[in-house]
This record gives sequence, C-alpha cells and structure tokens, in this order.
Amino acid sequence: MTSLLTYTLKNLPSTSQWALRFSMRPLSCSSQLQAATAVQTKSKQTLAKPNIRNVVVVDGVRIPFLLSGTSYKDLMPHDLARAALSGLLHRTSVPKDVVDYIIFGTVIQEVKTSNVAREAALGAGFSDKTPAHTVTMACISSNQAMTTAVSLIASGQCDVVVAGGVELMSDIPIRHSRRMRKMMLDLSKAKTLGQRLSLISKFRLNFLSPELPAVAEFSTNETMGHSADRLAAAFAISRLEQDEYALRSHSLARKAQDEGLLSDVVPFKVPGKDTVTQDNGIRPSSLEQMAKLKPAFIKPYGTVTAANSSFLTDGASAVLILAEEKALAMGYKPKAYLRDFMYVSQDPKDQLLLGPTYATPKVLEKAGLTMNDIDAFEFHEAFSGQILANLKAMDSDWFAQNYMGRKAKVGSPPLEKFNIWGGSLSLGHPFGATGCRLVMATANRLQKEGGQYGLVAACAAGGQVCHRSFIGASRKSFSWKQNRFIQEWLI
Repeated sequence: MTSLLTYTLKNLPSTSQWALRFSMRPLSCSSQLQAATAVQTKSKQTLAKPNIRNVVVVDGVRIPFLLSGTSYKDLMPHDLARAALSGLLHRTSVPKDVVDYIIFGTVIQEVKTSNVAREAALGAGFSDKTPAHTVTMACISSNQAMTTAVSLIASGQCDVVVAGGVELMSDIPIRHSRRMRKMMLDLSKAKTLGQRLSLISKFRLNFLSPELPAVAEFSTNETMGHSADRLAAAFAISRLEQDEYALRSHSLARKAQDEGLLSDVVPFKVPGKDTVTQDNGIRPSSLEQMAKLKPAFIKPYGTVTAANSSFLTDGASAVLILAEEKALAMGYKPKAYLRDFMYVSQDPKDQLLLGPTYATPKVLEKAGLTMNDIDAFEFHEAFSGQILANLKAMDSDWFAQNYMGRKAKVGSPPLEKFNIWGGSLSLGHPFGATGCRLVMATANRLQKEGGQYGLVAACAAGGQVCHRSFIGASRKSFSWKQNRFIQEWLI
C-alpha cells in the first residue's frame, strides 16, 4: 500500500472536486426502512485452503450496549468483560479448562486493570493457568482479538480461544497535567526538606488543570467527527441524507429488537440495580426532530449532528473460536468458518474513514468472490456521512481509477442486504467491543435468511482497516462441505 498511499497523499482532491464528482448521484435511504425478506439458500464455492486448519466460531454474546452514564456507570471495565465471559460460558457450556487462551480488545484502558482480559477471566472463574492478554487497535480492537485467535489456532498453538472486547465510556481516566505529574514524581524522590520546599515553590495553580482524553487523532489533532464532516462535504452527502440513514438504522434496530432477532444479547444483573436485558440507545425519531439539532463539530455549517453519529457507549462482547476438528469432537454445531483477514491503512487525515472502500475489493479478490456473491453486509456505522461516503466511493469508477489504482469500481452494497438489523448508530458503539457484534450479527442474519456469504467492515482511528473472511452455515441446512458463508472484516 506504500506507493498507493504516497500517490493519494500527493493527489487528494479538494472538497469541491470530490463534491463535483459525486453531487450528481444523491443516495437517499428513505425508501429502505423495511427489512429485507429472507433469501433462498444457495450452493457456492468453499474457501477452504489446503494444509491450513479450519477455524470456526461456535457462538458469541454481548451484554446490552448502553448509553454511557446509565446503568453501567458505577462499574469498571472488567466487570462488563466478566459479564460477557459468563454469558458466553452459559450460552455454549464450554468447559473452562478447555479454553487455551483469552484475548480482549479495549481502547481507553483503566489503569488499575491494564490487562483487562486477565482480570475479567479470573473474575469469570477461568483457571489462573489460562493465559490472557489485551489488545488495542481503536474501533477494531475486538477484531484484532479475533484475528489473533484465528492465527493461534491456524498455527496449531491453540485449539480453543475466547476473543472479545470491552469499553466503559462512563468512567474514563483523567490525568493531572504533565507539569503536575512531574512535580509529584520529583517530590517522591526528594530526600530533604529543602528539596521539597524548593519544588513546592515552583507550583502554579494552572498545574491543577486536568488532561481529558479526547476522541481525536494524535497525528492530526482532529476529532473523528471533524473528519466525518469534511468527508460528507467532499462526497456531497447532504444533512437530509445523513438524517435519513440514521433514522433507517434506528428503525431497523427497533424492529429487530421487537422481533427478538438480536439473539446475541444476554441479560446482565447489574450489582445493586435491576437486570439489564436490551440495548437502550435505540430511539427512532422523526426527520423533523432530527433537523432541529445543531452541528456537533463544524459550526455553524457542518452536517454531522448527535442524531446522525454513533453515541458514547458502554458494553462488552465475547465469541468462542475453535479449530474445526475440536469443535466437532466436542459436539458443537459452529456458526461460521473464519478464513482470511488483512489489515489496510490509509491517510489518517483525508481518508481516515474511507477504509471500507479500500479494503473491500482486496478481501473479495483474495476469496475469489464479488459483491454479487455477498448475502449479508454488516458495516460499522461511526457516522451516517461516513457510511454514505463509502457507499458512493465504492460505486465510483472515477474514485477507483484515480485513488485506488484500480480499473473499475467494486460496487456498493445493496441496502436491502445492508445492516438490516440496525447498526452502531442505533445499537451503540463500545469501541473495543463492536467487532464481535458485527461478526455475530452477520452469522445470525445468514442463518435466519438462509444466506451463505457475508461481509463485515469497520473503519478505525488512525485510518486503519482490517479485512477478514468467514464461511459459515445455516442451522436449517447444515453441511460443512456445501452450505457456507464468508464474512469480511473491514476494520
């Protein structure tokens, strides 16, 4: 990707150039509020590779995703992760001593539990002999946990791995200022009263100003919301289109919730409070109400608002991943094969949120598939504008030729197959836990609809993307040789 990135950095179009190219093709979602009807099971190619172990997902769960500052606000991240692990143990009945390794993803780490995977595992009753480690890769942290699990199993190092993710935005670490930290450290090392008094004499009131964590790019000092606003402008995505897409997400999520389709959600008895049973961020509104909100980032002319952005969320998720022969020997009926994955990085300023466009054709080509082969699409919805910009870019020969070095577009997913049970805009986005939700949503959708292949995608801070392919099977017509699906991770 080095040569392509160099070309892109030198030749990025201005906002007006992109807008000129894409303004003639508005993308409206107002007609896509109904979920797609079930598709017929098809017999397609297998993506098995010779001399490589088959890796499968048996099942996965998540505790309800909640708005930050609500029922989980008095807990710690390992409490949520422990609940997800306990839910997975209950759902799958996997013996704890069979698990070889545990990996969790997280983004904003609690300093008291720097290895949250280990603390959650011990709290959930796993043996202290079971290794566990924590990974971080922005919004694709749990995807990284899962790809690491796949590598461990495919290489023969492990047979059974639990992967997951957690985020608690209700209680983020706030630090003293750097100058205050330095003074406190120096005071701890001072050996005489004179040294201590000398240091204290340098104290100033502004030393007490705290350092708050920001959802911003370190390299550009720009929040992701600013990037989404600029991307929407560059691709001529109107405020109305963004609000329409957000309304679609909330409407489809509410329908899926009411119909019991979000089967990966497990109840969580919050200590000292009631049992939480469902996501609480699903709030279908109206376009009229959404239009009243002011821009959240670029004021007063921006189009990204609280209504068309994903919200700060608390939550945790976990999946059980095994070698195929181990799963079958244990009597499991897996939901998915896990095949290919790849990581792609883009310019973190102008292409921060365009990862899905760049990664989708790569994983499809690696798997020998086309967009027409895919039965279910699950893309992470950071912002409505981000989703709609990617759909336009993926459907543009001009963009493919000028910025991807490709002869033709890969094509955009049809909305009747796209996030039809809602997405991050409505279900929530606990940074470290979303990847597992995307995977299980795709697996469950394909089984419900009788599909074979699925595609999962997510952009992440730093302009990074991971693609991963999955093959799975429907419960209605299960055959390891014939009825399979592929899921792609685009992280």
